[in-house]
Amino acid sequence: MEKDAQIIAFFKTSQLIDIFNTLADGIYISDAQGTTLWLNQASENLCGLPKSELIGRNVIDLEAMGIYKPSVTRLVIETGKPTTTIQLVNNKGKFLVTGHIIPDEKGNPELIVAHSRDITEAARASSQLEETVSLLKRYSEEIQLMKREAHQNMSQALIGSSRSYLALLELVKKVAVVDTTVLITGETGVGKSFLAEHIHQLSDRCGSPFVHVNCSAIPETLIESELFGYQKGAFTGANQSGKIGLVKMADKGTLFLDEISELPYHLQSKLLLLLQNKTFMPIGGTKTYTADIRIIAATNANLLDLVRMGKFRHDLYYRLNILPINVPPMRERKEDIFPLLHHNLKKFNTKHHQKRRFSIEALDILHHYEWPGNVRELENLVERIVITAKEDEIQVTDLPEELRSIRDFEENIWSLGGKFSLLERLDKIEVEIISQALRSHKSTRKTATALGITQSLLMRRIKKYGILVDSDDAH
Repeated sequence: MEKDAQIIAFFKTSQLIDIFNTLADGIYISDAQGTTLWLNQASENLCGLPKSELIGRNVIDLEAMGIYKPSVTRLVIETGKPTTTIQLVNNKGKFLVTGHIIPDEKGNPELIVAHSRDITEAARASSQLEETVSLLKRYSEEIQLMKREAHQNMSQALIGSSRSYLALLELVKKVAVVDTTVLITGETGVGKSFLAEHIHQLSDRCGSPFVHVNCSAIPETLIESELFGYQKGAFTGANQSGKIGLVKMADKGTLFLDEISELPYHLQSKLLLLLQNKTFMPIGGTKTYTADIRIIAATNANLLDLVRMGKFRHDLYYRLNILPINVPPMRERKEDIFPLLHHNLKKFNTKHHQKRRFSIEALDILHHYEWPGNVRELENLVERIVITAKEDEIQVTDLPEELRSIRDFEENIWSLGGKFSLLERLDKIEVEIISQALRSHKSTRKTATALGITQSLLMRRIKKYGILVDSDDAH
């Protein structure tokens, strides 16, 4: 059967056959209709028949033959849920058997796995039943995770071989399979939004909605109604039929709260209630509703500092911080710059029908650049260069002026034979540090925090050196 061959091929590539055959416990895999697909050596020995006589046979027929009784696979099909029972296998004794459903990507039953263990071993400790169910669940989670990873589109946000980034990806895999709250932190542009969606795609909720809410992009007067919705006639100007909020839209799926630090203080208690009880009340409502959602939050701010300043609820912070993930900035994963540059170069060459390539000199500047805007800045810059470069080989002159000026600045500032005095060099270093921090953090308040100085001191330095600051960023 074609489907059987596909499943067997999948198990070979994931090396699960060898793993299952080393187990003393029996593993018996059927499709959603009960047709035997595969069993390990221990299960074959228990049944007393070779695999060739079992594979392709339905468990109901085998049960009628007395190979095993009752069939836990049949019980799972009938009940539609995991089942544990005591089974008599080929008159060789009693075994504790658990059947578990493995759904496909749409949530429909695809496989049924039965795990059997000698009941004399299980009786040695009262915790053995829980251990068996937990073991089988772990098998299921591993199989599903590998299947999802095989179908996941790996974009530039998951490119990297540095130690810190590989550790991050391993943590993401572990976090994805547990259904609890996640807090992603990191600087602007490191890929927090992408990681949140990646976690969703690797989770059991991957077939349900992923709803992205940018808390800083919704006006404070509207964010409550956008999140929780409102009832008919809740306020003047409200839609007469009411409105379903984003929380309800994310039911069965994931609600991603980006820039969670910008959530108004008076709404934080309502979010806390949602986190604790999975319940919420729309504006103008008189009863609470349930939302089966997983919440992932992200921020580039230090929430603990905001808690100390009284701008963020401490109980909400600890409720969000159950599974913290910190995404490292580009300057801490220099090994990943080349792979990211070449990946994006290839992508934008294809998009814009070009054949650009980096010169060694241009690559050297890009590699030593600090990338204050992180992966997002790198992606945008490569696309810009692909479009504007004069020739197919990208030269230093094709790079933005700010990158070229950094190189010139470094060459002049550290040269002992240069024209600058010590005080002039110190001033230029300070100007460059402040300018880079402003480009990265966008506002004087965030820049001052990042530099470890007060905002008033930063403003005096900006005035002293005549550094240009956008009016929208001077806050």
